Amino acid sequence: MSQEIIKLVEQSSLKPADQVPQFEIGDTVDVHTRIMEGDKERIQIFSGIVIARSGTGAREMFTVRRIVAGEGVERKFPIHSPRIAKVEVKRKSVVKRAKLYYMRERSGKSARLRERRMEQPAS
Repeated sequence: MSQEIIKLVEQSSLKPADQVPQFEIGDTVDVHTRIMEGDKERIQIFSGIVIARSGTGAREMFTVRRIVAGEGVERKFPIHSPRIAKVEVKRKSVVKRAKLYYMRERSGKSARLRERRMEQPAS
């Protein structure tokens, strides 16, 4: 009974299906985040590789990792947050894991992922 009540409450905070970004682990993405500075709002872009997804429903999160000035930076984003304006997929990669935590120990050429070729539909 309590699980059904929680699902009903979470339904109000979910984004519509057409606004939920479609991406996978290993994709290189640009996350457009709304930032409030005083009374002004601006969009800040965080680019990096999706190394993890976790949770379900309104609690679903994804982790993006990038290298800034030689230092690794990770940030977790809630998928259904109104602060996330959009998620752009820049590049898709072939991965064999659900979580890419091994990327934390990698740097340089060893941190590259093989690109997944997207087939164009024949028309």
